[in-house]
Formats: sequence, C-alpha cells, structure tokens
Amino acid sequence: MNKIAVIDYGMGNLHSVMKALQYEKVAAILTDKPETIRKCSGIILPGVGAFPDAMAEIKKRKLLEVLTGEVEGGKPILGICLGMQLLFSCSSEFGTHKGLGFIPGKVVRFDRKMKVPHMGWNSAETAKKESKILKSIKNGQYFYFVHSYYCVPSDKKAVLTKTQYGNTIFTSAVELGNVFGFQFHPEKSSEKAMVVYKNFFEICNGRTAEH
Repeated sequence: MNKIAVIDYGMGNLHSVMKALQYEKVAAILTDKPETIRKCSGIILPGVGAFPDAMAEIKKRKLLEVLTGEVEGGKPILGICLGMQLLFSCSSEFGTHKGLGFIPGKVVRFDRKMKVPHMGWNSAETAKKESKILKSIKNGQYFYFVHSYYCVPSDKKAVLTKTQYGNTIFTSAVELGNVFGFQFHPEKSSEKAMVVYKNFFEICNGRTAEH
C-alpha cells in the first residue's frame, strides 16, 4: 500500500512526526507490526533517546529482522535524529553497540570540551548536487538540531549534507541507495523544511510504480 510505516518502538517524537506527515498530506501509519511494515511502501524510523536503549527496544519488539529484510529488498527508509544514528554500523554511546548496519560507519560523541547537546538552529550545506529527498530545499537552509553524538560514514558517497558546530564539521544528512537519514528534525523546523517528508513519500511511491 502507498503508505509510510512510522516505526513505533517506544522511543520517538512520534506525535510531531505524524503531525508533519499529515501536514504534508503524506499517508502514514504508526506501527510496530511486521506484517504492516511489509505492506507499506516506505519506512520512517524516528528516535529520541539513547542508542543502546533504542536497539534493545527494536530487538525486543522483533523489528530487527523485518527492517533488515525490507531495506535489503530495496524499500526506502528514512531515519530521523537517533533514527539516523541507528542506521549505522555501531555507536560509542554508553560503550560500543551494534546498529542496524544499513550505512557503514560509526556514531561518535562531540568533543568533551564542546557544549552538548548541540541544540537549536543550524544550517545544512548540501554535499550532493542532486537529491530527490532535498527537492525544494535550499543549500544552507536552517534546521533544528538536538544531539550529543554525530554520524561518521565510512563511505563519503553517503554524505548528503554537512553542518558545522564549533570546530567540528559533521554529517547532518545521509543518502546511500534507498537509505536516508537526517540528524536534524524537519518536523521541528520550518514549514519549508517539512517538504522533505513529501519528497520521501514521492520516492517511495516512485519505487512502488516501478514494481
């Protein structure tokens, strides 16, 4: 079905994400049911909290297998904030923990000398000239961030946008095949920023039309 499955694993800003999708007229369903996820044309993985707790909840709810199977099968997935970090191989938050592994790389903490979390408005500089998910988004557009850890992709081709905080330039969005991620919160940013959800929906529907 041409709906986005927003994954409910008990650790997301689910209400605001669902409201943003509704605003952009994106058909979506909040679910943790594997059979529903399989029927949907795309997946959004939101998240607020700690990386190890999130992975524990995903495993507890038996979502690891279905997420891995669907993404490896080509279904588009979009991770938001902690959800983006979960897409990576591992994180150093509270020890070393394995992630979903859809994007090779790691999640690391900002330098101990820096004020964390990195919170508030900051710009995202586009690293890729053409990306369907950033359609109508201006280079250098401001988004809202809240995070103490950031992603370091092993493959530079995965870097979609970069953002500077203090002396650190970090990857603030990723795109690698059918895997997308935003470290910032489009749903907490401006109306212009929320168009990325509509863009993602169009990507998912385009893939459905091809099959």
